[in-house]
Amino acid sequence: MIHTYLGETIRFEIKYKNRTSFGITIDSYGNVEVQAPKGTTEDKVIQLIEDKWEQIQQKLKEMKDRLNGPQEKVYEHGESFLYLGKIFPIRIFQETSIEQDYVVFDGEQLTINLKQLDDEKIKQALKRFYYQQCKALVEKSIQFHQSHFKTKPRSIRISDSKTTWGTCDSKLQLTFNWRLAMAPQKVIDYVVVHEMCHMVHLNHDRSFWRLVGSIMPDYKELEKWLAISNWKMTV
Repeated sequence: MIHTYLGETIRFEIKYKNRTSFGITIDSYGNVEVQAPKGTTEDKVIQLIEDKWEQIQQKLKEMKDRLNGPQEKVYEHGESFLYLGKIFPIRIFQETSIEQDYVVFDGEQLTINLKQLDDEKIKQALKRFYYQQCKALVEKSIQFHQSHFKTKPRSIRISDSKTTWGTCDSKLQLTFNWRLAMAPQKVIDYVVVHEMCHMVHLNHDRSFWRLVGSIMPDYKELEKWLAISNWKMTV
């Protein structure tokens, strides 16, 4: 079925089921499905679609962006980067007197100060900033959640892993991906708790997930954020 509203058009499928409430799902390819109680009129379904129009359009945009994949960054004023789950523009300044390039975050933008203007140096300065911030954020989160655990991590490292957000080995050494600094604080906390729980249970058995859930009951939603957002966590 096709419906146009507020200048936008979407295609959706209606499935009538033995249920008392409505549901709307959008799969990873942007297909919209409405689950409706048997006997519901099309007019009522369309009214539901219009009531949820803004949320549906936002979700469809997210799916489209995800399918398109990460766009190549342009290292100039106004380009945007994620930090703590929000998008901020960058500002670039040259300071020939500084010894090392550095980044400052003022709550509204990421200011990059460079000895020499160069795209690769901008990228490396941003990466160094995220490494430093990730370490500080992770250490603070570990300290906050330590009361749930009898053991403490022996060491904390920040890595450039392409496959994992965090690891815990048998020696209680915790490692975290620097890109976590781009995630919301709650998501960082989840990855920290996840790895700290591995200090108790090294595998992902039921006891492990019970422990995770006792500390962070909404961990599945936080996992979901990483699953749908990881493609844009890049410099």
